[in-house]
Amino acid sequence: MDSAALLDLLGNENRRRILRLLARKPCYVTEISEYLGVSPKAVIEHLRKLEEAGLIESRVDDQRRKYFHIARNVRLEVNVSPYGFASKSAYPANSSFDITTCRHLTLDVAWDESDDLDDLLRALEDLEQLENELSLAQRWVQGRLCDVLDRISEDVGAGPESRIYADVLASIRSEPKSVDELSEDVDAPRELVAELLESMADEGVVRRTERGWELTPS
Repeated sequence: MDSAALLDLLGNENRRRILRLLARKPCYVTEISEYLGVSPKAVIEHLRKLEEAGLIESRVDDQRRKYFHIARNVRLEVNVSPYGFASKSAYPANSSFDITTCRHLTLDVAWDESDDLDDLLRALEDLEQLENELSLAQRWVQGRLCDVLDRISEDVGAGPESRIYADVLASIRSEPKSVDELSEDVDAPRELVAELLESMADEGVVRRTERGWELTPS
């Protein structure tokens, strides 16, 4: 999708909130309406625009309820400087891409005040190349990050459609946390986080201690 059109689309706060919600799990219109505190009619219009842009998709379950979910990964980059304004949207790099082929895995661009115009132009060329490679590296990381989150969710039996399990586990991987702390970390209702923790505790994935919830030792 054109980056300018994507910026316009995401300029609406409610559409951003819908995407944050759908990044957690698929939802139907009533759920989204209750979450946003706006009418179902307004939600449907937001969903229509997001679906037309290719950011979300829908499916119908056995009870004929229409669920909406994030369609794919997309990265939006915006650069504002005294020398220009630019934005671009891009999909994550193909999983077969070899990130080690980038020239600037370590920075090797240098210049000083004594450089002449030719030196500065060469430095400019190197920096532009570095900027392109860093953008590609960010897209590569985004794709691999989503793959790992999917695997974590699948390992705890939640499936990739409910990544909040992975978010909770990532939050407690370094130190125990209370339900309230986790609720704030993953931006989810306290009741939902408590329910997820109890479910994962039954599976032996996490445990409750005096210090808070933590990962169960392997």
